[in-house]
Amino acid sequence: MSLYDISVKGKKGEDISLSEYKGKVLLIVNTATQCGFTPQYDDLQSIYDKYKDKGFEILDFPSNQFDGQAPESIDEIDKICTVKFGTKFPRFGKIDVNGAEQSPLYAFLKAKQGFKGFDMNHTIAPILLEILTKKDPDYAKNPSIKWNFTKFLIDQKGNVVQRFEPTHDMSAVSDEIGKLL
Repeated sequence: MSLYDISVKGKKGEDISLSEYKGKVLLIVNTATQCGFTPQYDDLQSIYDKYKDKGFEILDFPSNQFDGQAPESIDEIDKICTVKFGTKFPRFGKIDVNGAEQSPLYAFLKAKQGFKGFDMNHTIAPILLEILTKKDPDYAKNPSIKWNFTKFLIDQKGNVVQRFEPTHDMSAVSDEIGKLL
């Protein structure tokens, strides 16, 4: 199976085949509106503005799996993101990124790129470490999504080339995208 064989749900519940994005560099991100990383929407929009005309897309998948930080309906989430953060990249229906109800997209992404650790220089990293260690002392040994704003970089052929945890420096994410374009 390839990335392009997967379909996801749009904001209105419609099926969208990821084959629509063939030939583009993609950044796939699980998001939340009430998270310490939510200001990354500004960075994501800057990256989108920089590269959107060069064959790049960001695919935004809101998820409420991490401490209920995306409790709103998809319409409310979309409004918050477009009004407060000025986002213009595609947003999809809310999904689960882990567990029995996880999206097939996220099962695919995690199988290709597992967890590689947090950037402990980020101010939120020690907090995440404490939360995750309490829930599962062996959390680092599995490929699950650890928190909101985990990003997967996909090349023009649909290969999952990199995973960025939410603590990863956003300018470095932008640089990696630029290298693929």
